[in-house]
Amino acid sequence: MTLIGNIELHVEDNEIDELGHVNNARFLEYFERARMDWYNRCDPTLNNVTGKHLGTVVVNIDVNYRQECFSGARLAIATTPRTRGRKSYVLHQEIFNDDGARVCDAMVTSVIMDMSTRKTAPIPSSLAKQFTERE
Repeated sequence: MTLIGNIELHVEDNEIDELGHVNNARFLEYFERARMDWYNRCDPTLNNVTGKHLGTVVVNIDVNYRQECFSGARLAIATTPRTRGRKSYVLHQEIFNDDGARVCDAMVTSVIMDMSTRKTAPIPSSLAKQFTERE
């Protein structure tokens, strides 16, 4: 079974911009929180780069902002593995409101980096298997 990480959050007053809705940059933060949750579910040690000397680096994010979100809103974020190469992979992330409407989504391309050499590295098997189970 492919793992799909889901987190929920509440929009805080300080995340609202001068237009009265969630600032676009906050959605990137929401996606980041959801990816960290997803990584922890795949391999709890993956985020512990000192243990494996590996890290994840986002190299591209393609975001679609679909609906406004306001202070106090409850949001759910789903992270789903899409495709992978030898060193890079793509996650699809979606944010839904209380009504189940998709308010924002993104395709996020990342690479694995060897923290000692600062170069890309092969995807660890614990992460790679999340994609092979989809294929």
